[in-house]
Amino acid sequence: MADEEQSTAAAAVEAPTADDALGYEHARDALLEVVRQLENGGTSLEESLALWERGEQLAKVCQRWLDGARARLDAALAAEEDAPPQG
Repeated sequence: MADEEQSTAAAAVEAPTADDALGYEHARDALLEVVRQLENGGTSLEESLALWERGEQLAKVCQRWLDGARARLDAALAAEEDAPPQG
C-alpha cells in the first residue's frame, strides 16, 4: 500500500500538467495574482491551501523557464569561448 502511494505521488510530480504549456510571463502573472489573493486574505483555510498549491505549481513552471534560459545562456557562452578567433 505504501509503495502504491509513493508511486502515485512520484507520477503526479513527473506527469506533465496544463501549466507546462504556459509561457513564462503568463505563469509569472498568474503567480502574482495568487500571491495578491493570499495577501488580501478573506479566504477560507481550504481556499488558501488551494491557492498555495496553485502558486507552488506556477512557481515550478517559472523556475523551469528560468533554468532553461540559464542553460541556453551557458551553452551560448561556452560556444563563444570555444569558437576560433576571427580576424
